[in-house]
Amino acid sequence: MEGGVAEKQSSYTYWVRETKDDAAPLPVPRKLTPEDISKQSQPASLGSVWNQAGTWEEKNLNSWANGRIKELLSSMSLEFSNGKVAIDEVTKCSGDAFLITVRNKKRVGYTYELTLRFEGEWSIKDQKEKIKGHLDIPEFSFGELDDLKIETRISNDISAEVKAQISEDLLSFLEPIRKKLAEFEQELKDRKKVVKNEVFFYLLT
Repeated sequence: MEGGVAEKQSSYTYWVRETKDDAAPLPVPRKLTPEDISKQSQPASLGSVWNQAGTWEEKNLNSWANGRIKELLSSMSLEFSNGKVAIDEVTKCSGDAFLITVRNKKRVGYTYELTLRFEGEWSIKDQKEKIKGHLDIPEFSFGELDDLKIETRISNDISAEVKAQISEDLLSFLEPIRKKLAEFEQELKDRKKVVKNEVFFYLLT
């Protein structure tokens, strides 16, 4: 029995010794040189550098979008047979615009509510009178401009009949506003290309 145990111990010791002799040497750590780094392939992700997998990333575009909406809508005007009116300021521009990266695919979107201040001049009972007020645009989102609506608020103390007529005239702003917002929507789509180029330039530098 003792001899058998000794034989197994000897055999085990011999096997370990042979494994060590035949094994490949352990890898020696080596610091990468700039040349090694330059050979690394650039990441294909279109998102941020930290999000190389491109799984999910949302980029806030409010700063650009808010300014662009105000720029497009603040200088509109219309003329009627009995008057004229102009938008002089976007007093409310509430919402968000964003660019989302999902699995390296980009899409843009937005949701906004707007209020536009107007000032005009109408002939009322053979007299020209300055009319002031606001146009409210309820919440609208990307791809929903066909459903766009405007609501009028007239500040002047005038008869309900005259107010109704002026409100009818003001609804003529709907189509020009829709066209301006369609222009904004197209520019927002183009932001996908701009961001992609910015990322590519960042990676090159």
